[in-house]
Amino acid sequence: MAQGNGTEVTEFYLWGFGGQRQLQPALFTVFLVIYTTSMVGNTGMILLIHTDSRLQTPMYFFLQHLAFVDICYTSAITPKMLQNFVVDNKSISYVGCVIQLLVYAIFATGDCYLLAAMAVDRYVAICKPLRYPIIMSRTVCTLLAAGSYLMGSINSCVHTGFTFSLSFCKSININHFFCDVPPILALSCSSIDLNLKVLVVFVGFNLTFTVSVVIFSYICILAAILKMSSAAGRRKAFSTCASHLTAVTVFYGTLCYMYLQPPSEQAQENMKVASVFYGTVIPMLNPLIYSLRNKEVKEAIKMTAKKLF
Repeated sequence: MAQGNGTEVTEFYLWGFGGQRQLQPALFTVFLVIYTTSMVGNTGMILLIHTDSRLQTPMYFFLQHLAFVDICYTSAITPKMLQNFVVDNKSISYVGCVIQLLVYAIFATGDCYLLAAMAVDRYVAICKPLRYPIIMSRTVCTLLAAGSYLMGSINSCVHTGFTFSLSFCKSININHFFCDVPPILALSCSSIDLNLKVLVVFVGFNLTFTVSVVIFSYICILAAILKMSSAAGRRKAFSTCASHLTAVTVFYGTLCYMYLQPPSEQAQENMKVASVFYGTVIPMLNPLIYSLRNKEVKEAIKMTAKKLF
């Protein structure tokens, strides 16, 4: 990978949040607490689902994978961000930048498809309850989860390959706190027209497809709920969807805000703020959303606590 002067790029520098040096200790503390909470919450969710026999259902199978994905993509970016709050040298090696983008994109994209798979699961559970065990068999759930990782891997390999096939001669200072596609493209002295088209096509497809699955599923769910004669049945159906719908709204809302803005200097700063929320806060919120709003999870936590103490 050569710059305009023929020298090889061996590292980049992550600007992070710019010149707010006096806020660095406070930001380090805040994000350390968020990251620790995220790791404890998601790891706890995985262990809880794995050990509690009442949670061995398709919904919790997908939730377990969602927690794993959240751990992976927040761990791809947060430790380096925390390090850069306390050191003066904010460099990241060229290979490290490639790996960071590759891992982040795999699991962030996988998150989209897992949320869509969970919407399908809720659709089948409410609209086709008698056939639910047959349709959402272990094999089908495994294939949906594997498909999520496969789509994440394809998306990640394409973006990482196209991004790092460019030449960088404008700068090696990435105006972000991790290696993401748009701020890296801004450093290129090569033509990035193809890269932008690939970014729009892949991000557009992933968002359009998964959001369409979620919307279609919930339209059918809403129609089925409105046909229920029992008020208690309607409440129960709504409650089983509330956690997932909350997670979907937060996740996709942030993702759309990040990648669907017209390019500008202000958009870059807005993207950094949205990326912080998407990359660090959402992985912390997901286990809280599913534990605080889910009766079965709360009961499982109580039973586990009684066994331990």
